[in-house]
Amino acid sequence: MNPDIVAVEVSAHYVVRLTFADGSQGTVDLRPWISGRGGLFAPLQDPAYFEQVSVDREAGTIVWPNGADIDPDMLFLAARGLSAPA
Repeated sequence: MNPDIVAVEVSAHYVVRLTFADGSQGTVDLRPWISGRGGLFAPLQDPAYFEQVSVDREAGTIVWPNGADIDPDMLFLAARGLSAPA
């Protein structure tokens, strides 16, 4: 399994469309991971800030300007409906 993310597109607030290195794609609602959270995730609750998401090619995941990121393995599974954030 190669869950590295190579492209991200914001579909709606908290929702991203991801393209993985293996060519597969999936949509993930990040609300359970972000909504109501503090720390690095607090700024992501602002739609304008959330839209600043980009791909960190070295880490193979998505990242925001403040350094917030989400594990690419978790995103890969979530994009396939195989896991839900706790």
